[in-house]
Amino acid sequence: MPAPGLPGETAASPREAVTRVLVVDDDPTVAEVVSGYLGRAGHLVDRAADGVAALACAAAHRPDLVVLDLMLPGMDGLEVCRRLRAQGPVPVIMLTARGDEDDRILGLEVGADDYVTKPFSPRELVLRVESVLRRTRPVAAARPLRAAGLAVDPSARRATKDGAELALTLREFDLLAFFLRNPGRAYAREDLMREVWGWDFGDLSTVTVHVRRLRGKVEDDPARPRLIQTVWGVGYRFDDTEAAGRSAGAGQSRFVPGAGQSRFVPEGEARS
Repeated sequence: MPAPGLPGETAASPREAVTRVLVVDDDPTVAEVVSGYLGRAGHLVDRAADGVAALACAAAHRPDLVVLDLMLPGMDGLEVCRRLRAQGPVPVIMLTARGDEDDRILGLEVGADDYVTKPFSPRELVLRVESVLRRTRPVAAARPLRAAGLAVDPSARRATKDGAELALTLREFDLLAFFLRNPGRAYAREDLMREVWGWDFGDLSTVTVHVRRLRGKVEDDPARPRLIQTVWGVGYRFDDTEAAGRSAGAGQSRFVPGAGQSRFVPEGEARS
């Protein structure tokens, strides 16, 4: 007979590789359904009904991931997310009300790695949890990436700037690693959602938020970014120091007329 779990804990099968997920929601029905689905998917689940209990639970048993409702009594989900992130890196999936775009963006701003809007499919949430957890696991034999004073070690999930460690969220880390692997190429926000995070749909403003936050951590002057460039009408491009120097020197813009439209392009760029 299996040993009983702690209060608020759903046990996974001992034969499975167990990851610990903390579910924080003041709606007991939502918490029970989500916990049940996650438990059946092989995760060990702790539950908390408010922010104070969530922080205490996380301190007692550090979770591998937190599913966090935005609207909590007392301390809201944004503050809980801030405090969890202050204790150390932990992936957070925020549960938000449908249509609350400002709340979703705020959640990403304070360090949430993903969000799911209510009402949601529990199966979709489980897939999101497993997707995020896969990205937190070390990548075997992945080569370190270096450019412009930045270094990313995908195996150790560690990033530095001029030797100083960067405090990146899961999504920011993946985005930086992708940029370092693909310097000099412009990507649309849709491409970044698909190539970096494996999403075929979603709110494109989340990409904008992640880029803005990443710039704040890797750029010397985030207001005048030199590394992560905005390509107007397209998306974003990562330029290393050498490329940035070329664009600042010989890369003067020139006027190119097109069919029914005109644009400025850097010297050396082929006309389309």
